[in-house]
Amino acid sequence: MKRFTNKVVMITGANSGLGRATALSFAKEGARVALIARRKEEGLSVLEEIKSAGGEAIFISADVSIEAEVIKAVEKIIEVYGGLNIAFNNAGVAEIPCSVTDLDEAEWDRVLNVNLKGIWLCMKHQIPRILESGQGAIVNMASIYGQVATGLGLPAYVASKHGVIGLTKAAALEQAKNLLRINAVAPGWVPTPGNEPGLSNPDIKAYAESIHPMNRLGTQQEIADTVLWLSSDQASFITGQAINIDGGYTAQ
Repeated sequence: MKRFTNKVVMITGANSGLGRATALSFAKEGARVALIARRKEEGLSVLEEIKSAGGEAIFISADVSIEAEVIKAVEKIIEVYGGLNIAFNNAGVAEIPCSVTDLDEAEWDRVLNVNLKGIWLCMKHQIPRILESGQGAIVNMASIYGQVATGLGLPAYVASKHGVIGLTKAAALEQAKNLLRINAVAPGWVPTPGNEPGLSNPDIKAYAESIHPMNRLGTQQEIADTVLWLSSDQASFITGQAINIDGGYTAQ
């Protein structure tokens, strides 16, 4: 029996990068996966990957920063699959690097609306549905920059990811009595389509590797494996935690 046979999993930002890798991994483990993302063409491509490998999934186009679209996505999952067991709230964005004093208000709002408000909205509407289905798990996407700051000029991103960890802890304490576990993952630098332009520069890649004590970048599969573990019965006594997947970065 696969770990997630017949479990329904909602994944936001599922059209590429860590969302895609995690969706494929859940599907391989027998889950019925609801892919949530704004970019339809990429989302449908991931859907086809899953189906071609014999998995089960649906794609729903939605912007997690808009409550009406989150509600619509969750209700569609219930309509198709009859319930919801697990959620990976992964959708995120970052600003173009700049200082606190140069950051535009609209850019601040864009980053916080997706990274923090989006996770709050998703949990707001996921939690009641997961409780209807029994025990479950939610994993939120944080970052090492939710644990520490960086001088690379990402004040809105850093603020949003610190907020994700605080929100995760608050929600976890609320739901512990209901046996709904809520955790976060906090990856270090991992190559994804979003940061590929920067990491294609050998100097930037060398710098990114050097700041991790293990002297390498993480992999998308390493993050996906941790999300699946946190969502499984193997992590049944873990809640309210932010799991660093960072090659030792935050231990320094």
